[in-house]
Amino acid sequence: MPLLPITLVSSLLHAWIGWRIVPALAALTGWPASGWLFAGVLLLSAVSMPIAFTLGRRPDKPVLEVVALWLGLLLMGLFSSLFVLTWLRDGFLLLAWLLVWLWSLKGMELVSLDSLQVYSAVAVPLLALAATGWGLWSARRTARVVRVDVPIGGLPEALHGFTVAQISDIHIGPTIRRAYLGRIVERVNALGADMVAITGDLVDGSVADLALHVSPLMDLRSRHGTFFVTGNHEYYSGAQPWIDELRRLGVQVLVNQHVVLHHPGPGAGSPGAALVLAGVADFGAHHFIEAHRSDPHGALKGAPDHVHTRVLLAHQPRSAQAAARAGFQLQLSGHTHGGQIWPWNYLVRFQQPFTAGLNRLHALWVYTNRGTGYWGPPKRFGVPSEITHLRLVTAPEE
Repeated sequence: MPLLPITLVSSLLHAWIGWRIVPALAALTGWPASGWLFAGVLLLSAVSMPIAFTLGRRPDKPVLEVVALWLGLLLMGLFSSLFVLTWLRDGFLLLAWLLVWLWSLKGMELVSLDSLQVYSAVAVPLLALAATGWGLWSARRTARVVRVDVPIGGLPEALHGFTVAQISDIHIGPTIRRAYLGRIVERVNALGADMVAITGDLVDGSVADLALHVSPLMDLRSRHGTFFVTGNHEYYSGAQPWIDELRRLGVQVLVNQHVVLHHPGPGAGSPGAALVLAGVADFGAHHFIEAHRSDPHGALKGAPDHVHTRVLLAHQPRSAQAAARAGFQLQLSGHTHGGQIWPWNYLVRFQQPFTAGLNRLHALWVYTNRGTGYWGPPKRFGVPSEITHLRLVTAPEE
């Protein structure tokens, strides 16, 4: 992405925040230099954020570039909160002005608007810093396990209790490396799941740059193995080389394909049952590789008719309409990050049918993982990361 347009947009947005906050900080009694200090932070942020975009994919960066990358991404997270809080402050001040005006009509006097402007301006950077610090801790810690039971109609007895460990949207790349993934692998293995599903956006970078950092995936353990479907970021990073690399690591990549998993019964001599597990390429994969056009119907081609338990791995929740028509009972997705940073989670629903958690579309259950890593700024505020431990259970008769 060209640096100049990004820098221009960044500068304008930062200038708007400065226009709304700096004069009020400069009027702060006892510390007039606070306005200049905040203006300096805004200037550094406006410059650092675009630079972080240009450094993000460069391998083997020297120490100064690593510092610049982290600084730019941290300031990007800070800017997000500053932007939102500045809007909220303006709304608060408008409401306060209306109340003061109404009370003045009755001959009553409320608090000074000048004081409100100053103290609300102080609150903006303080709250933004607190949110960014909390968000950094939340993003960098190992994702917690979220346990979910999914009721499936007509589920064979042998599949009652079948478990899936789902991870998604790790985004190994600029700030997420081998050690981070290694901790995720350890936590997934501790679940003892029947299978592991990786629902896309694993990487942000090429195989040449990140192969070492993805290698912990070969240590994943489960009864039926690890299965992967591509996300949009795999196509930005070179989808076919990544498919080849993941298969080399022992991960089964499903590109509009399915496998039949034969699961043993609960006890010795108990009859087992089969489950069809299918996976589709990312919803927009055809823009990069026409042969990867996402096709839930095609993924079932040749599947045994007598196996009615059918699970689909699809990176984006908006594959659900086609999945429901194809006859799947459960779709596992990611992509949304749950919004990652409040309040952006409220905007995701305008692009995807589901933002997070377990939802129903006709006869299809859709579980949307909030992301096991993060993208861009190392910040998760109000939207924690997750490793999902899903358990298939027999649906109660209606």
